[in-house]
Amino acid sequence: MADLNLPLIAAIAWMVALCLIGGLMTPRADWYAKLRKPSWQPPGWAFGPGWTIILGLAAWAAVRAWNAGTPAQQADVLILFGVNGLFHLLWSPLFFKLQRPDWALIEVPFLWASVLAMVIGLWPIDQLAALLILPYLGWVAFAASLNWKVVDLNPR
Repeated sequence: MADLNLPLIAAIAWMVALCLIGGLMTPRADWYAKLRKPSWQPPGWAFGPGWTIILGLAAWAAVRAWNAGTPAQQADVLILFGVNGLFHLLWSPLFFKLQRPDWALIEVPFLWASVLAMVIGLWPIDQLAALLILPYLGWVAFAASLNWKVVDLNPR
């Protein structure tokens, strides 16, 4: 049992849970197919691998920060990743399950702020861990612009 790396197991569980729940909350329904979307939207197949890479990097960042941190900093890591997980999981049900891209757009700044907080909060603990979050921050910014354009092209 001494060989178990609990921080690594927890980080992988966080990543898998976000990917799995996010995927389950993203049905490919007729409603979504009928939405007008911008020409620069990535193909649907790219989202799963993209999120897996982004959240894999975030899990790696969590493990690095946990291992480098003091007990107080480890508590901060848990809070940062917990808050982010909550905001991460809110977007898909708003957009896809409730079919409200406008409500999802209102939620995006909270998600983006939670990712930015991860970068800022991890920086003093482990700078590489903070840098590993940057693709997540960039993707959420891109996804926000995509969400905005979907709202713009599909007024209620």
